[in-house]
Amino acid sequence: MVRKLRKAWQLAPRRACSPDAIETQAIITACETLIASVLKPRALPATRRVDCNYLIDIRGDWRAGRYRFLSRYRSGMAHNEGYEFDSPFARIDHMGPHCFDIHWMRHTGAWWPICTGKTLTEALHVIETEDVFRFF
Repeated sequence: MVRKLRKAWQLAPRRACSPDAIETQAIITACETLIASVLKPRALPATRRVDCNYLIDIRGDWRAGRYRFLSRYRSGMAHNEGYEFDSPFARIDHMGPHCFDIHWMRHTGAWWPICTGKTLTEALHVIETEDVFRFF
């Protein structure tokens, strides 16, 4: 006779919550400022065509209480020359009032938590300074 597995209660992982419209706009503005003033000048000093995928732009996207940082690549390979695609590399989750979690996109396609419980300023500083986000 086969024994039944016992089910146990577990805590569900915390989920990102959507802030109000004013706070959402403040988060988007702060992230876009980081992209324009730090990430783009550091990553795109001189984009040149090569025979593999090369970085052409960095942008952001707000969705469901999360802000994703995306890098845009263009292919220089002969069989798909000019093909462009986005690749996320960082994510900030809004977990509550003035509370953010920072995630990094691993090569496996899974989001990996880096820091939790940071303010927006601290979260943006982590993205600016941590080596794991220096993909370029």
